[in-house]
Amino acid sequence: MPLKIAFMGTPDFSVPTLVEILGQGHEIAAVYTRAPRPAGRGMDERKSPVHEKAEAFGIPVRTPKTLRDADEQARFAELGVDAAVVVAYGLILPAPVLEAPAHGCLNLHASLLPRWRGAAPINRAIMAGDEATGVMVMRMEEGLDTGPVCMSEEVAITREMTAGQLHDRLARLGGDLMVRALAALERDALSCTPQSGDGVTYAKKIDKAETRIHWTRTADELHDHVRGLSPFPGAWCEMARGGKTERIKVLRTEPAEGTGVPGTLLDDALTIACGDGAIRLLEVQRAGKAAMSAEAFLRGAGLTVGSVLR
Repeated sequence: MPLKIAFMGTPDFSVPTLVEILGQGHEIAAVYTRAPRPAGRGMDERKSPVHEKAEAFGIPVRTPKTLRDADEQARFAELGVDAAVVVAYGLILPAPVLEAPAHGCLNLHASLLPRWRGAAPINRAIMAGDEATGVMVMRMEEGLDTGPVCMSEEVAITREMTAGQLHDRLARLGGDLMVRALAALERDALSCTPQSGDGVTYAKKIDKAETRIHWTRTADELHDHVRGLSPFPGAWCEMARGGKTERIKVLRTEPAEGTGVPGTLLDDALTIACGDGAIRLLEVQRAGKAAMSAEAFLRGAGLTVGSVLR
């Protein structure tokens, strides 16, 4: 028998799960998401991806600023849902909200818990050079991503994979995993296992200050740094051009042969010396421009062998 569900999510990552739940015939009583925010050059208010998708399906949308308010908690309880599904929502769920659904709240998290609890698990897994990650459905409790795990899928992280590529793969896989969990919940057959206390790490939100490239790091570290931040927010460095300093976003790299003073251009293929080894820049983006290949960048950048990126 289809379940009555409250869906709680905000970014693109959440959308495939919302669509999959609807596709399986479950009733979504309401969608909770972040309130519209000013965005773009005109600073017009922009709805979240989940908000737009929910409206396209004619689902009621709620955008409270907090769920700690007693009146908002009462509104949630009045929905009378069987379960809440939470995917990158952005607000903390206090105990009255967690306890309101008949079968509790299920969260989809993009890591192999207990590794990378927190806000940026996809980025952090790649930046750390992890060889695998995954998605997990867990029963929520008041702790940060501490609940027992019900279902999981593991994904290999190749040395070329960017955060954007991994995000898209896990989003699709997560939607399928969640509807399988809901199917088990319908049959009263969803079993969950407490997380291990060993191997706990936290995926803190990406800070702008850490996106800058420091060429003194090793080539492997910088390769992971770049792909873990690609395409957003993007790792960046600076080059001197026409008496001015221009910021360059680096989107894709590969390890390369070469040594030299860190930050120095070693050849005409955009190979840059690192603290140990070198990396070749494959795709970059100048301020206000579209992403471009290294070849296209070099044609207009005016860099020569021996130039230094800061």
